[in-house]
Amino acid sequence: MSQVRLTIVHVQAGKVVRQIVMGLITKRKKELEMNINPDQMDVMTSMLHDDLDAVDICKKLGAFFVASFDTTSSAITFIIKSLAEYPHVYQRVYEEQMEILKAKKEGEPLNWEDVKKMKYTWCTASEVLRLYPPSIGAFREAKTDFSYGGYTIPKGWKIFWNAHTTHKNPKYFLDPKKFDPLRFDGSGPPPYTFVPFGGGPYMCPGKEYARLQILVFMHNIVT
Repeated sequence: MSQVRLTIVHVQAGKVVRQIVMGLITKRKKELEMNINPDQMDVMTSMLHDDLDAVDICKKLGAFFVASFDTTSSAITFIIKSLAEYPHVYQRVYEEQMEILKAKKEGEPLNWEDVKKMKYTWCTASEVLRLYPPSIGAFREAKTDFSYGGYTIPKGWKIFWNAHTTHKNPKYFLDPKKFDPLRFDGSGPPPYTFVPFGGGPYMCPGKEYARLQILVFMHNIVT
């Protein structure tokens, strides 16, 4: 499919998604006006309570859709690539997942206790997120004057923190270009040196969801 054709498909799909979401927003707004399920609280309802315009809500929800899908699918793609490139890593992930599978009855789904046992698997995923972070970083605003790398950053300036360079800092990651899941074994790297999900109060709210999705996918693909 040509790039132009692909772009047209994306635009058309976007219109369909917006129509569906706008319909859901209108429906939920009427429910709130009629006091139907007033205690039901989700992102859409929260924004309606804040009196946000329906178009703005639709845009924000669209951004959530993209952020939640694009980042996890990118991470999973690089995980599969890395498992193929490092057979010894794949073997350890496979053995860990097979131990979990053998302890379950046929057809029994994974549960939270199973996920907590996937320690080496998550170390592997974390190493992939270190080398290939789905999000390159984000803009922030300096709350006060500060100095960094010999430069003074005035209060109010916009700054951009970069996950790629942070994750490859040899001060915190020995031999940073080497693929080594065991660097995440135990307590792992110091705070704010491994930031695929950001850090502090603005950390990605989907971190645990992404972790669960990635681990369940890895379990199914290797078993």
